[in-house]
Order: sequence, then structure tokens, then C-alpha cells
Amino acid sequence: MKYIFGPVSSRRLGQSLGVDLLPPKSCSWNCVYCQLGKTRKFVTERQEFFPREDILEEIRQAIAANKELDWITFVGSGETMLYKGIGWLIGEVKKLTTTPVAVITNGSLLYLPEVREELFMADAVLPSLNAGSEALHKQIDRPAAGLTFRQHVEGLAAFRREYKGRLWIEVMLLGGINDSDEALHELAAVIKEINPDMVHLVLPTRPAPEQEVRLPSEERIEEVIAILSTVAPVVHPVKGTMELRNVPDMLQAVTAIVSRHPVQQRELQKAIADCFPGENDKISEVMQDMLATGRFKLVEHEGEPYWVVNAQGS
Repeated sequence: MKYIFGPVSSRRLGQSLGVDLLPPKSCSWNCVYCQLGKTRKFVTERQEFFPREDILEEIRQAIAANKELDWITFVGSGETMLYKGIGWLIGEVKKLTTTPVAVITNGSLLYLPEVREELFMADAVLPSLNAGSEALHKQIDRPAAGLTFRQHVEGLAAFRREYKGRLWIEVMLLGGINDSDEALHELAAVIKEINPDMVHLVLPTRPAPEQEVRLPSEERIEEVIAILSTVAPVVHPVKGTMELRNVPDMLQAVTAIVSRHPVQQRELQKAIADCFPGENDKISEVMQDMLATGRFKLVEHEGEPYWVVNAQGS
């Protein structure tokens, strides 16, 4: 499928079916940690990048093929809310299934009333907030011209006042950048202003374009939780897993996931092993055959091999 990937399993969303609404990489930010690489050209004008009916048809097929979904998650190869018409899609999905709908967004466009309104039917919205100051916002998120820190915060706060669903703020925790006590107390003050239902910590576990991006220590993560928990419940960052059982075409399924974010080789190996329990030779054969297609290449990050899309591959 062109717009659908997964299901991907995570502690936060269980078995989640991903819906990607954007051409890569269409974004209003150029985050230092982005697994999709650098934003070469900012996109700030909303548009219907792909026909909404085509996206809905793929969602319909995926729902029919996956009977045990916990969430349907809209997440773009860039900033999700740049897709004009996402509100219509959410409404149509709600007619098809009782499976709840989540939207992952950087939140940069929530200052616009029409953007906030398009999210009202979602069951959960997960916007980013990685800094408690303008200086760190510019250093980490590197927004397009005209998108300021206060505008971002005020958009999140306005959305909280209007939105009746679950608002889960995502904080990307970067070792040596936004995990100091000073940065965290500033962040906590802003989170208190917004008043989300929960804060989800996420970590830069996948290869990023900037060399300075690194993981915080486990000890520091616990200290971060202690500080932020004074203003909102905090979910400890836990990495999700892939689910490849019962997919009609494993190569296409892996391609769809890897094209949206790098995948740790041992994570992929485990997902394939779940499909062929006890058949170690088969697992190795499947992985070798996939690499032989030229679609993927291996890169190392934090001492771990990852599968990424090979731009020169077929």
C-alpha cells in the first residue's frame, strides 16, 4: 500500500496501523533528531497532497485485513497537519471502525483555528514539545521562518482548552541538549501552562542527521521523569516492535516501514523470527533476500546496525 504501514507495536498505542499523508519530507521544522533526515525545503502551506478518497480506500482495506488493531495513527513523513482534509479522513475512519484514532504532529500549526478544529474527532493527539524556551526551540526544532516558540505554546494551550480527547505531549529527550535541570524546569513550566493529560518521553534511538544527537543516561531519564512528573503524568520511553505475521507481502511491509524510519536489525530479525519460529536458516535467508533486492542498506548508530532505505536501490 502507498499510504499505510504496520501494524507497529508499542507500549503507548499497542498494535497501531500507520497512515502517512505526506510526500517525504514535507515539514515545517528541521529537527536535529529527525530520523527522516534534514528538511531541505520547508513546507508551511497546507494542501491535499494525495487524493483523500485513495487514502481512505487503503485504510478500509487495512482495517479489513487487521482485525486486532488497537489504534489507527495518522503520522506523516514530515508534519502531519500539513495535510488539508485530515479532519474529513478522521471522520470517515470513525464511520468504518470503533478502533480509536490518534494523530502524531509537531503541533506547529495548532495556532490556526481551522487546524485545531480538524483534530476534534481524534481520540488522542500527540504533539511535540521539546523545549521550554525560544533558544532551545530554535536549537532543537529549527522551525521555518515565522513559526515562533510562543506561537507554538499558545497553539498547544488553545487546543487543550477546546479539545475533549486525550492530549499526550511528546518530549524528545536529547542527552546534553535539553536534559539539564534548567532546561527541564523551563519545560515543566510550559507543560503546566498547557495542561496535557500525559507526557510521553521519546528517545533518539534511530540514526539522526546531526552528530551531536545522543541518548541520555538511564539515570538522567529517571531524573527527568521526577522533574516533569510534578506537572503531569509521565510515560517512560519504551521502544516499540514490528509485527509482520499475517502480512500478505513481507518485503512490501518492511519497505513501507523502513521508508518512514530506520529499523534496528535485531528488531527486524525478531519480527521475522516470529513468522518462522524455530527456523533459523529461514530467518537468515529471508533477511539476505531482502538485502539482495537493493532496497535497503545497513548503517550503524550507537553501536547497533539499522536498516535504512537505499536511495540508489531499486
